[in-house]
Amino acid sequence: MYSYLLFLLILVPCIAFSAWASARVSTTFAACDKIATRSCMTGYDVAVRLMRNRGVNDIAVNRVKGSLTDHFNPAKKCVNLSASTFGSASVAAVAVAAHEVGHVMQSRKGYVPYRIRNFLVPIANIGSRLALPIILLGILLDVFWTAAPVAVGQWAVYVGIGLYGLSTLFMLVTLPVEFNASRRAEKMLLADGALVKEELPAARKVLSAAALTYVAALLVSLVYFLRVLFLFLPLVRRK
Repeated sequence: MYSYLLFLLILVPCIAFSAWASARVSTTFAACDKIATRSCMTGYDVAVRLMRNRGVNDIAVNRVKGSLTDHFNPAKKCVNLSASTFGSASVAAVAVAAHEVGHVMQSRKGYVPYRIRNFLVPIANIGSRLALPIILLGILLDVFWTAAPVAVGQWAVYVGIGLYGLSTLFMLVTLPVEFNASRRAEKMLLADGALVKEELPAARKVLSAAALTYVAALLVSLVYFLRVLFLFLPLVRRK
């Protein structure tokens, strides 16, 4: 009972921080979306220019529905820009488009954290679905298969907890990937004349606000992982 209350006391502030971070992204983007770039370049224009200037000619730039749904899809070789970014010539739109190109360059340059994150994507997805069933199976084996020659149930619980923790590991690796993409975006925007120096602080506000959402997601994921760890580990017998 007390452990559950402690869990809630830790989780609620993390969720509140996550909600605040999401709201901050929306409000910051909306504010900076009112600032027109001096170059008059749209998000699409910027994405194309930054890639072409760096010899990237095989990545398409597409428009997708929604707001702030921008992402780079390496499998389909395309940068997908949301409706709020694609045709907008605002500082906010240009910053977001450049951030996605930052991911393109990470892929081209073999940026190690980016490669690790891509490697973890399918594993973390599978792990999140199988973790709890494996943990529950391990507990049942531990309780009812007392004659097992080895601690099968105990090890199954360990494996399940490890699989559950992959999502937290994924979020941890995501942080340097996102921060690095933003740093690359700032340098490219200035180097290619998409933004002037006076416009960079507004662009940095948008990118920093977006980064906070990943920090919040990591905190929430970590709290849930610790909850699973302390909830199920005491249930297995030590052999």
